[in-house]
This record gives sequence, C-alpha cells and structure tokens, in this order.
Amino acid sequence: MVDDVEKKRRLLIVSGLSGAGKSLVLNSLEDQDFYCIDNLPVSLFDQLAKLLTAPINDFPEKVGVGIDARSPEFDLASLPHSIALLRDKGVIVEIIFIEASKSALTTRFSETRRKHPLSSDDMPLTDAIDKERRILADLSDIADLRIDTSHMVVHELRGLVRDRLANRPVATLSMQFISFGYKHGIPRDADFVFDVRCLPNPYWQKHLRMHSGKDQPVKDYLEQQPTVIDMVSHIQNFLEQLIPQFDSENRSYLCIAIGCTGGHHRSVYIVDRISEYFRTLQKHVVIRHRDL
Repeated sequence: MVDDVEKKRRLLIVSGLSGAGKSLVLNSLEDQDFYCIDNLPVSLFDQLAKLLTAPINDFPEKVGVGIDARSPEFDLASLPHSIALLRDKGVIVEIIFIEASKSALTTRFSETRRKHPLSSDDMPLTDAIDKERRILADLSDIADLRIDTSHMVVHELRGLVRDRLANRPVATLSMQFISFGYKHGIPRDADFVFDVRCLPNPYWQKHLRMHSGKDQPVKDYLEQQPTVIDMVSHIQNFLEQLIPQFDSENRSYLCIAIGCTGGHHRSVYIVDRISEYFRTLQKHVVIRHRDL
C-alpha cells in the first residue's frame, strides 16, 4: 500500500522552449505555495525522487521543477523512465510543456536582447530554437499539458497557472475553453477545435459590430438563431459523451478551442455558454478569450 505521505505529494515538471515563459510559470507556482527548483540537472532527478518518496520527512508536498535543453540529451532521454518509476511509487507527477511559435520567440529574444542558451557564433537564433525543439521533443510528446504562450501577456499566463495548475483539485479533469479568431491562427495547444464560422455573424449587423460575445445585445441576437442553439447543443453533447473516457484514462487536462473569424462574437458567446453548462456539472472549467 502506498504511504499516505506519498499520496499527497505532487510534482509539476515544467519544461519548454527558452523565451516561452518557463521561469514565469515556476515563479507563479511559487506564489501559490509550491516549492520550486529551476534548471534542475536531470542527473539529480533521482535524488529529488528519493526525497519525494521517503515515508517520513518534512519535504514539501507540492513541488515544481524546471528542466530545459541545457541538460545533456542522454540524461533527458532517461527522464520518462524516471518519471514512470516515481508515479509507480504514488507521487502525482504532471509534465507541463511551455511553447511558442518561432516568430514569437524570435521577437522576444530580439526585444529583450537576451542570448538563447543554445545559440553561438556558429548557431544563429532561429537554428538554436529548432535544435531546442528537437532536443525536447520526447518530453513534449508525453506532456500532460502544453501551453502555447505565443499570444499571451504576463498576467494571462500567471492567471492560467493559478487557475489551471495550482488550484486544480487533484485527480480532477480540468477543461479549458478558448475562443479565438481564425485570422489570428488556431491555438497550438488545443485538443479539440470547433469551427463556428458557419453561424450568422453579428459583425454584419452594424449596431452589434463594436460589441463582443459577452455583451447582451450580441447574446440576444445569437440566441434568436436556431443554428447557434443547435451548434451549442451538438458541442455540449459531443464533449459530454467523451469526458468519461478521458476520466477513465486519468487525463488531467483538456483544451477545447472554438473559433470564428475574428474571435470577438460567435466564439466568445459559445465558449461562455458551454463553459457555464459544464460548471453546472461540477467540472473544473477555465475560460480564455484569446483574441478579445
């Protein structure tokens, strides 16, 4: 039987691309009472595992560690096995991968004038980003949650860490609903994407153009459209049928993106409607209106 102390221990492994916000995520976790270690060498991971699984000690119950591409590739290759062993011993381990588009990362490094840790005189920034993505590919593939920060500002990322990571009840599926505009690109971290551009567009009603899907005039207009009501019902039913399967697989995070042309009207309204519905079912729900 797993010791009660081990059952309560939770480890968040935060990895990702340089410049994407890994350190900010760790800082935000620390603000939420996690004990955080940034840039932990993978060679020391087994020592951390011993502290997490010791039957009697005063090591913190909530721990966050940052691991990046500066660790030797051989050590990184061994990390998934070490994580599996730790889970077998009863520690709740979640892998959070922070990423962003190459253009966003290039802009951030240029604006801050920081040097990418893998860049050199022989390796320009764009090549260093590509190499880092390749080195971390295996860790990215097994991540429990991937967060794309390409379109995020600092307070959004902090809020996401607080609401979706730190405050999520353990062993509970967290559902994030994102509204977005197709003209700004599809969210890279979405598990499901629903296209609602086929619905009547409030943008073409001059008196509604300056409003958003959160404003009552737009809500009233969309609620009078039978196709909108049908779309909301279809998406709700689809997700409701799948959730038990995700729960049975102990899935921790699910990201549902709903997109219209600009991300201001239809997608915003539908995200709010569907999120409200799943909250009535006692689901852990997080909302993000990306392009509002």
